[in-house]
Amino acid sequence: MNNPVATLGNRTLDFASGLGRITRFGFQIVGNFFRPPMRIARTVEAIYDLGFLSLILIATSGFAVGAVLGLQGYTTLVRFGAEGSLGAVVGLSLIRELGPVLTGLLVTGRAGSAVAAEIGAMVATEQLDGLRMMSVNPIHFVVLPKALAMMIVMPLLSAIFIVTAIYGGYVVGVELLGLDGGTYLATLEDSVDFREDVVGSVLKAWIFGLIVGLISTYRGYTSAPNAAGVSRATTSTVVTASVTILFSDYFITALWGV
Repeated sequence: MNNPVATLGNRTLDFASGLGRITRFGFQIVGNFFRPPMRIARTVEAIYDLGFLSLILIATSGFAVGAVLGLQGYTTLVRFGAEGSLGAVVGLSLIRELGPVLTGLLVTGRAGSAVAAEIGAMVATEQLDGLRMMSVNPIHFVVLPKALAMMIVMPLLSAIFIVTAIYGGYVVGVELLGLDGGTYLATLEDSVDFREDVVGSVLKAWIFGLIVGLISTYRGYTSAPNAAGVSRATTSTVVTASVTILFSDYFITALWGV
């Protein structure tokens, strides 16, 4: 029979070792950021792939989430005669929590998995080894632009998600359910604080971009050089990054202030 204490100890050591490896990988990315040449063209290309190509998904999902929030919020608030506060409920829910978190999860599934699969495929086809043979650092040439692009596009996509979701709530609450449009926008404006809500939302989205960029590039870079390794890296990226986003959201909220 296996010793449960030994099993727990081995798993704890493996977890700590994994944290150490990904932390060291992150420091390598930071160190390469300050080394010339600047990979501006590759970073812009990564921004296009990870950000622009995710716009339709983010905007459509945002509108749908806002519409559901508007419908459910109105149905709940009307019981207490507070349907005029619908704009505040929708806006605060989206800006504080749902916007950054759902954007992070959507981008993880769409762009994070693509990054892990692309880098993993480069490992499997020995393209990274070819770069090393030409004295090109793969972290500087391949990993850094993608991780940097992920940190840039995540706050922007989160802002687009929030705006389209607020519009979705407006369409349902005002156009379909008959709430006064001025009331919707006025309560939204009065309830949102720039520092506590908007800045906190941007901070969350940026940290989520850092998390997704680091995990997706690390999983792809360290994947096994075969098709099964690429598949495992892609799946592991989505699962690990999604869970990390949900846990980190709590700690960010607790530290920033509810």
